[in-house]
Amino acid sequence: MSSPAFYALVSGAGSGTGAAAALRFAQAYPVVLLARSESSYRPTVDAIRAAGGSALGITADASDPAAVDAAFEQIARELPGAKLAAAVYNANAGFAVKPFLELKPDDLATSLGTAVHGLFYFAQKALPQLLAAVPTAPHPPTLIVTGATASVRGSARFASFAAGKFSQRGLTQSLAREFGPRGVHVAYAIIDGGIDTPWGKGLVMNNGVEDGKIKPEAIADNYWHLHTQHRSAFTQELDLRPFVEKF
Repeated sequence: MSSPAFYALVSGAGSGTGAAAALRFAQAYPVVLLARSESSYRPTVDAIRAAGGSALGITADASDPAAVDAAFEQIARELPGAKLAAAVYNANAGFAVKPFLELKPDDLATSLGTAVHGLFYFAQKALPQLLAAVPTAPHPPTLIVTGATASVRGSARFASFAAGKFSQRGLTQSLAREFGPRGVHVAYAIIDGGIDTPWGKGLVMNNGVEDGKIKPEAIADNYWHLHTQHRSAFTQELDLRPFVEKF
């Protein structure tokens, strides 16, 4: 990749929200995609390049500090001098849908490892770069974190997932209050509903009504809107749901 002035970064760039966000931001910036396996990001990298954009895929486990360090070191080598315009933390380790008494400590550790520890590692690497971009970036440098219904409401059988997402939301709020006054827009997106992912086509939600699942492309459009907001009107928390979703 040639060295651009600015780039965007998506962690958790598999199919669905991560892929859609990468494709949307690739309309304006070269995009770096992070995922646990090459098979997760490769189709999106290929699609961006086929459309004339620039994309770099890096294999990295978001919950592993050493892997995150290595990913940012590779970015510095591949894009020397480039500044970070926008970072999206979309990493998800899945969730254990179990009665509470059947949960294992590992289930909780997995949820906290990606939702909280992973965001912590990612933010500590991304925020210095976002701060450095403040004076010259075309839009306010932005950190967007993907949340879920479980970020605000713990449901039965979702105890470990809710624990991770509640903590993630609190961490993001703290980052917004600390870095917003310094010119970095930190936003949390609560995705309150099922997402129309390639792997979830067979899942029926909201009685199968048309648009009863959230389109990943619609989420990505909202992420782009967050990135381009004027600093006099930052959104810290955004919730998205299908028009028929109960809430």
